[in-house]
Amino acid sequence: MNISFEESLLRTVLCTRECQDAVMTDVPIDKDPKAILLRYLNQARDAMEWKLDDLSEYDMRRPMTPTGTNLLGLVKHLAYVELGYFGDTFGRPAAISSPDSDDPQDDLVVRPDESSDEIRALYRQARAHSDATIAALELDSTGAVPWWPDHINPVTLQWIMVHVTTETHRHAGHADIVRETIDGEAGHRADVSNMPDEDATFWAAHRQRVENAARAAST
Repeated sequence: MNISFEESLLRTVLCTRECQDAVMTDVPIDKDPKAILLRYLNQARDAMEWKLDDLSEYDMRRPMTPTGTNLLGLVKHLAYVELGYFGDTFGRPAAISSPDSDDPQDDLVVRPDESSDEIRALYRQARAHSDATIAALELDSTGAVPWWPDHINPVTLQWIMVHVTTETHRHAGHADIVRETIDGEAGHRADVSNMPDEDATFWAAHRQRVENAARAAST
């Protein structure tokens, strides 16, 4: 399937407009700052869980990069990220034990005796605990991140919401690539793909176009 640059550009523009309209339909009407921050955090949280759907236990866990990045490990890691930042930081520790290990990568490894259902449940527990903290505090409420140096503390709830939202979206981007590498599934979230509605032939041609451009640039 050969398409011109102009046609490809037009498709991209039209898709971007349509997809953005769909993505923005749930913007909080009252524009409350805390609600907006929580909305973007929830988008990334939901995407992380969705990226696990319809995969085998092996595919959820298998390392897809030289540094061991795996989908279920990312979700486990983010559960402990939330428990720490929204729990310990504001003197609201959760009744969930953190990994007892000196290995800084331990929370990115899912042990054989940990089921995917357990990890997903852990993430939902962490989300609920975080949401309780967010609901209970004002954006300018202060706390201290125990593992951050003294000269950075104290922090505010707003700061921590931005920090965790940014980290979750970063890992959601990792999950996008890992999931597409596993089985070709791609998209923004379950209800909005944010991608052109094209078939495999179109994407094969698009990929080849990118490959040709890369090779031409390197010669």
